[in-house]
Amino acid sequence: MLMKALRVGLGQLILIGDAVSRPGPQRRGAQGQAVVEKEAALLSLYQFHACPFCVKTRRALHRLNVPMTMHDAQNDPIARDRLLAGGGKIKVPCLHVQEEGQSRWLYESKAIIAYLEQRFARIA
Repeated sequence: MLMKALRVGLGQLILIGDAVSRPGPQRRGAQGQAVVEKEAALLSLYQFHACPFCVKTRRALHRLNVPMTMHDAQNDPIARDRLLAGGGKIKVPCLHVQEEGQSRWLYESKAIIAYLEQRFARIA
């Protein structure tokens, strides 16, 4: 019980820290943002709300100004089942990428952020 209270408390501290220090979003022209939104429609992020690695990934999404569908794999049993069936494990964050008729599941916050940077940072 004490461990759960500590985990919940730390999770809340992480969320408060994120809210206070979140970076500003990347600015783009209307055409560039439309391109980002169209490409981001093919992506979705499976995450836990207070997971530090998920917070790190969401911060990168916010900084890159990439709107994305989020799935709560902790509290939504349907999302959790989709993550397990598609990605093969319940581990977050996990980016589901649909490209050219292919579906792939990208784990690890560093790999996800590198993918997002490569795909969206240069769009003006």
